[in-house]
Amino acid sequence: MVIWFEAGHSFTGEDVAEIHLHGAPVIVRRLGQILTSQGLRLAEAGEFTRRAFLNGKMDLSEVEGLGDLLAAETESQRRMALRLSNGELARKADGWRSLLIRAGALVESSVDFADEDVPENVPQEVFDLLAEFRQELDEQIDGYAAAERIRSGFEVAVIGPPNAGKSSLINRIARREVALVSDIAGTTRDIIELRLDLRGLAVTLLDTAGLRHAQDRIESLGIDRARERAAAADLRIHLSPTGEVDESLWQHGDLKVVSKVDLGDRSSDLAVSSVTGEGIDSLLEYLFTVLSVRTADAGLVSHQRQLGALIEARESASEVDGLPAELLAEAIRRAASSLDRLLGRIGAEDYLDVIFSSFCIGK
Repeated sequence: MVIWFEAGHSFTGEDVAEIHLHGAPVIVRRLGQILTSQGLRLAEAGEFTRRAFLNGKMDLSEVEGLGDLLAAETESQRRMALRLSNGELARKADGWRSLLIRAGALVESSVDFADEDVPENVPQEVFDLLAEFRQELDEQIDGYAAAERIRSGFEVAVIGPPNAGKSSLINRIARREVALVSDIAGTTRDIIELRLDLRGLAVTLLDTAGLRHAQDRIESLGIDRARERAAAADLRIHLSPTGEVDESLWQHGDLKVVSKVDLGDRSSDLAVSSVTGEGIDSLLEYLFTVLSVRTADAGLVSHQRQLGALIEARESASEVDGLPAELLAEAIRRAASSLDRLLGRIGAEDYLDVIFSSFCIGK
């Protein structure tokens, strides 16, 4: 079946023909050979989306949202990417632009008609509009950290002394042998990662080397790496049979978990057994609760490029009290220009190759 889309009615905005085939690879491959023999070529990675952007069918934030949607692994990532790809950030930016347009018009009136009946002083409404503009941008800037974590996922390091049961816990959660387990202290040398979909949140569990003073140089390097990665993680699970924690790595919000509960202490609220599975579900439920609280204030801005544009716009609209009308008008124009960069209306060339390099062929 062949479907023809006239220019303006296709995804890219151009004349497009779609050929629908049965899914057998040999059929798709044979048709590809026929088409390329007639002078056509295969699309490059992200080429159709790039054409849609260049033809004004999508703005840059929607393109980034589509890229996130293609890479989404969890429900929370899908929801956030869908909001972005559906133009929610673009609509907010249009609202912010309306505030700037109104403020700029009032300021320009103060400049252009200073010798006539319009008062020379800048109306208070201008500063009220800019205050509203800054407040709305602050909400998105403050929500960036949570939004970025939803998009890229949380890292949770499992740390503790040797033979605390870290690798066994990782294997039990994965329901397969991800990490090598033995009775020999120092078995884990390198960091092992386990990707989880934790009720819609993307979480990477890090199995780290047992923390101790090691004589072996290789083990010592593994411990140093474990400390560095654990310190940079979003949260740490301090695991040990006795409930001890590493004070040098303890941060607010970390979890203290007692391991090997089948052999001893059951008094802790967070106690697990990798042998029987006792307490594992409760630990994951508690972990989800802790991490979901951190995503409660997530905004729409989840890319560093988007954040930079908003910060520039926020700074341009700051410290405007007392400015002469001419300088105030220039500050408003700079803020509007930053919003244009947010949506890719200007200055997008530096980002295009990076953004589209992550897209699949043809999309």
